[in-house]
Amino acid sequence: MELSPKKIRLTFSLCAALSLAATALVSATATADDEPEPLKIGLSERLGDGVATDLRFRTENGDTVVLRDLIDRPTLVALVYYTCPSICRPLLDEVATMLGKLQSIDMQPNRDYRMLTISFDETDRPADSIRLKDETYKDLPEGFPRDAWTFLTADSATIAAFTQSVGFGFERAEKDFAHPTTLVVLSPEGKITRYLTGSEYLPLDIKMALIEAREGRIGATIVKFYKFCFSYDPSGEKFVLKTTRLVGLSTLAGVAGIVLFVTAANRRREKKVH
Repeated sequence: MELSPKKIRLTFSLCAALSLAATALVSATATADDEPEPLKIGLSERLGDGVATDLRFRTENGDTVVLRDLIDRPTLVALVYYTCPSICRPLLDEVATMLGKLQSIDMQPNRDYRMLTISFDETDRPADSIRLKDETYKDLPEGFPRDAWTFLTADSATIAAFTQSVGFGFERAEKDFAHPTTLVVLSPEGKITRYLTGSEYLPLDIKMALIEAREGRIGATIVKFYKFCFSYDPSGEKFVLKTTRLVGLSTLAGVAGIVLFVTAANRRREKKVH
């Protein structure tokens, strides 16, 4: 279903309201015993927190660098491992394509942002970094500065400290890893201002995230509801409503409301009995 801008805004408000209502109602009926265990594999967002910038990494050239010296402007961080057989390389290919498009909307590498790729595999070496960097740069526009995108490796203690500071949970699975996919957006002070999950990005989303990072503003969580309720149709350049999800949210909110009402009614009856 395609919507006009006005209907998109109205439907977005409804989607967000239903999402928040469902979350609040379900939370109201939960008990302390329902708290989930911390995820070993996944993303625990730490918006507003500062990352561990005193850590030392190795660049693709084999130089040792302190992270804070690289985060001196809005920074995008991709966490991958360099021998990944599945989603890591497509993620970097998508990022390279997106960075090329950023230049067409007046966001220039080095001037407006820096890109970092950090391997969470302690066995990766600078030689792996330079190999992957060379491959990735084939997807970038000619003349993209070599120092605008740095590939980093480190020992296991350094990797653990950084990934924990950004809430990135991963686990080795034989020769490979189970891990989430995200870009972490950092302010020039090293504060986490937004997470961009998934493996496809719109240049305008990245531009907005970088402007927020430059100003030290935290990306609104409500954006998640927008992306949950709408999908972008590149062919028509329009946002398309995901009607099944909106119906699902309405159903969830309704069921949660009924549960909360019945629970409250039972409690009132118990008080009258006593």
